[in-house]
Amino acid sequence: MKIRILFFASVADAARSRQLDLEVEPGTSVGGLRKRLERERPGLAGRLGKCAAAVNQAVAGPETVLSEEDEVAFLPPVSGGAR
Repeated sequence: MKIRILFFASVADAARSRQLDLEVEPGTSVGGLRKRLERERPGLAGRLGKCAAAVNQAVAGPETVLSEEDEVAFLPPVSGGAR
């Protein structure tokens, strides 16, 4: 089944892409997707575990099972803020 993955900020730089369309097996979870991406894209190794994940714009945990045409976003932690 086909899903779309969105990367932001430093994770997009590490992935060398802001968006990726990918075929995954039915029953793939967000956690399984993270592991696969870290294996296939060495620049992401150790980064995705620190990111929040959203599926179709809703926060999702690693156990969330993906469906056909889902959009998965990986959002890195932000730092800084008002002083």
